[in-house]
Amino acid sequence: MLRQPSSDTTTSSRLLGMHRAERRQVTALICDLVGSVSLTVRLDPEDMTSVIDAFLTTCENVIGRHGGAITQYAGDGVLAYFGYPRAGEDDAATAIRAAIALRDAVGRLDAAQGQPLRLRIGIATGLVVVSDLMPRADGRPVDIVGETPNLAARLQSIAAPDSIVVARTTERIARGMFDFRDLGTFALKGFAAPVEAFEVLEEAAVASRFHARIRGESSPLVGRDQELARLFDCWAAARFGSGQVVLLHGEPGIGKSRLVEELRRRVADVSQLQMIWHCSPTRCDSVLYPISEQLALIAGFDRTDGAATRRDKLDRFMNAHGVTDTTARAVLADVLGVAPEPDNPLQTMTVEKRSEVTRETLLRLIDMMVPTGPALLVLEDAHWSDTTTLELLDRAIQRAAQRRWLIVVTARLEYEPPWAASPKVTRLPLGRLSQGDAERICTHVAASAALPAATLRQIVNRGEGIPLFLEELAKYVVEASAAPARDGHASVAIPASLQDSLVARLDRLGPARRIANLGAAIGRRFSYDLLSAIVAEPEARLGESLDQLVKSGLVESSGAPPDSLYTFKHALIRDAAYESLLRRERQTLHGRIAAVLRDRFPGTRDTEPELLAYHFTESGAIAEAIPLWADAGRRAASRAAHVEAARHLQTALDLLRHQSADGERADLELELLIGLAVSLAASRGYTVPEVGKALSEARAICDALGNTAGLFAVLRGICSFLIIAGDLDGAEEMAHLCLGIGEQTGLPEHRIESGVALGYILFARGDLPAARRLLAAAVQLYQASDGARLPQLSSQDPLVAGQASLLQVLHAMGDDAGAAAVASDLIAHARRLGRPFDLAWALSWLAFYQLARGDYEDVLLATEEALRICRDHGYPLYQLVAGSLQAHARGHLGRTPDEALAAASEALPAFQTLGMMHFSCFYLGEVAGLQLIVGKTAEAMQTIDAAIDAARRYGDGYFLSPLHRRRAEILAALPDTAPGQVTAALREAVAVAEAQGASAFLRRAAARLAAIDDDAPRRQSA
Repeated sequence: MLRQPSSDTTTSSRLLGMHRAERRQVTALICDLVGSVSLTVRLDPEDMTSVIDAFLTTCENVIGRHGGAITQYAGDGVLAYFGYPRAGEDDAATAIRAAIALRDAVGRLDAAQGQPLRLRIGIATGLVVVSDLMPRADGRPVDIVGETPNLAARLQSIAAPDSIVVARTTERIARGMFDFRDLGTFALKGFAAPVEAFEVLEEAAVASRFHARIRGESSPLVGRDQELARLFDCWAAARFGSGQVVLLHGEPGIGKSRLVEELRRRVADVSQLQMIWHCSPTRCDSVLYPISEQLALIAGFDRTDGAATRRDKLDRFMNAHGVTDTTARAVLADVLGVAPEPDNPLQTMTVEKRSEVTRETLLRLIDMMVPTGPALLVLEDAHWSDTTTLELLDRAIQRAAQRRWLIVVTARLEYEPPWAASPKVTRLPLGRLSQGDAERICTHVAASAALPAATLRQIVNRGEGIPLFLEELAKYVVEASAAPARDGHASVAIPASLQDSLVARLDRLGPARRIANLGAAIGRRFSYDLLSAIVAEPEARLGESLDQLVKSGLVESSGAPPDSLYTFKHALIRDAAYESLLRRERQTLHGRIAAVLRDRFPGTRDTEPELLAYHFTESGAIAEAIPLWADAGRRAASRAAHVEAARHLQTALDLLRHQSADGERADLELELLIGLAVSLAASRGYTVPEVGKALSEARAICDALGNTAGLFAVLRGICSFLIIAGDLDGAEEMAHLCLGIGEQTGLPEHRIESGVALGYILFARGDLPAARRLLAAAVQLYQASDGARLPQLSSQDPLVAGQASLLQVLHAMGDDAGAAAVASDLIAHARRLGRPFDLAWALSWLAFYQLARGDYEDVLLATEEALRICRDHGYPLYQLVAGSLQAHARGHLGRTPDEALAAASEALPAFQTLGMMHFSCFYLGEVAGLQLIVGKTAEAMQTIDAAIDAARRYGDGYFLSPLHRRRAEILAALPDTAPGQVTAALREAVAVAEAQGASAFLRRAAARLAAIDDDAPRRQSA
């Protein structure tokens, strides 16, 4: 016996305007009469028909009353959905309530012979695909595909009479709102894994766990008087010349943006400039995206502007703010994506210099835009910012004290920048609102509808003091024109209740929901011009739909069409709209968006290749996406944004490897691997396994292709990797191969890099004269060739690497004047480059040199700066190096030597964890020296012997003479040292130094030996 769903006016109106297939979360309810077969045996068919009709009518009434939709009748059972065809705020809980009410109502029906009817009910919640949101014209039922209805059916089959059994997901959503009994797990037909099942016992009082991921701006600011007062105090200080920095942080949805908006509104009359830099979760890897977006807005750029128009607008912008410098114009053109002029000065700069000039120009621009008056600078959602913008923020914060600036940074709790610990930074955490403040927000939102007291209390309880949750819940109740459940208790767990609320508001948009879906496919923020290009809608209808979106509170807008921009109020709203699209529809939309960006906004390829690449990737057009990801990686690397570059290049590489193999693919794969290795090494160091993996894969491709030029960069990278791993023999082999390639190609970058690499290895081995010749020649060639402009083949600038090694060589050979000159040049050059990694490298090697000289105070200064850079930019190896050198210096200065020894000792296994065996003898030797200082002489002896063994094992001969000299010092401090042992150790130090040409090491060992020889006659006479 089949019965079709009723087509009453209520159902029809609920379905109105919903015609598209989509993905959505639903709760499926299946109920079935118990013992229906026996009833058919006992009852007359006409009586049985009356029983079934009464049962089905009751199901329709109860389920309909609870907002459910019956989609299928099968004999003596029904299948109903909650969350379809329109979502409700707490569909899982509503389904359970409907099940309880249905069980009670059916139990009151009187079957023949006075026996009540009994039910079995199964309920499950999950994702389904609804193939059509209206019944088909041919009368076939709506197709809903997914595990959820099948699971509900299986759960119904194991339910006892008059019981309700729910799936784990449903129980988790409704936990606390109902009492459940855990039935354990069941092996259900069609399900590979055992399924957890829970029996519903009764409805219970509910404690809400409603949390936020969204922010809100629409309600009056309540409950933030103290926080706003602190912001005004900071603003007042900034106005009178003492710049301020505020970190405004808290839970998602807690009202950070709302508080900033209030501050902006109240200081608008007295602030000369307000710049708000909005970060985006989809643009975390887009270099300077928040800055370029803000500047484009100020300059009046339009996506459809041609190159000439954009240059004209840039000129007007510069003239308006008194910017006349050609370099500044080139920087702004680069940031804004304006085509460069033929004489663009940036083209002659190194990557590092260009990055530095860009930062300084942008900061100078702010100064020019506010020559006298105060400025409010805001970075919103800093946890989604790209690395380069954060570097610019760091510079701005450093300058804030000397400017009339108030810098406000909003972020989630997990964002903890290094500068936040400074006493000059005001930390302003936002807590949850009191009950009274929460009620005021709800009353304002629902001003047009007099909410019953019980309903108001329920919204306040569900909101849990989080402003946006309170705002969204109140809007939902008003828009639904009905109050929530009468008992006043919260009824849905956090994720499901928030998702249901958002989807419910989307459903109420009617035809405008389609525009929300399309906008969501573009991203969190979308423009009218791009949306209109992909939507097949008349302009008037599109405008009406966008107006409805804005009025709904889901989206906020700025500007007027066709120049308007639209932003989903929170990422979760956008996600709800986007994820309801079928995967194939998303793919089609991304393809359409990519085509429009490519054809109608061609500048996107040059200014935001990663955006175009993303849409092509999601559309399945991988062949078109790969070169765009590669371009994005190159563009980021050219700005020294190596974190973003590595992500883009890795994406390109992953996609490429799913393409068919051919010679062209191998060439591109090699290029991507080399670029990836360089960016990974620059951002994370050569010790990370990914660097070695990329280099080994690139080496295999080079061997197969016979690619000499590509092979050089690979071999150079492998050389560095082997050095750090302590394999100097293998590293020297790679360096000689690089030297041969350099001789073959004659390219200065090849000759410089190979000279630096081999010179470093010879320095580490202790072949000082040969190392000096190679390193000095490489340095000279770099300077003669303007090496900063040459292609970068490794993660370090070769002059920084070469001078750092030459510095140690000159020191050991006793050329104090030459070493001092190189040390000065090294740091000056690293600072001119403006690249954090090179500066951290240079400062660490300077500290190494200073430690060897005994200039311990200078070591502390150099390592403090190096550590700050490493912490800010994430260089774990050199952070460990600088920290160790700092500990050694503190110990030699007698400042908490026990703590210094502990820190230096803890670093030893950390070096091994990072894969750095090279120089392990040096760090062991320094630990032995600290052990001697604190009186742990026996331990020092064991450590120094291990250090000498490591020097011999890994070929680090440079350190052997100093290590034998230290061994002599330790032997002299041991009470049971045999006669002549100290002398033998010093003679070994002298012999090694003589063989190496290390005259400075020789002098120190010889002086100590002479002192012992002078003491011998006196000891004998005594």
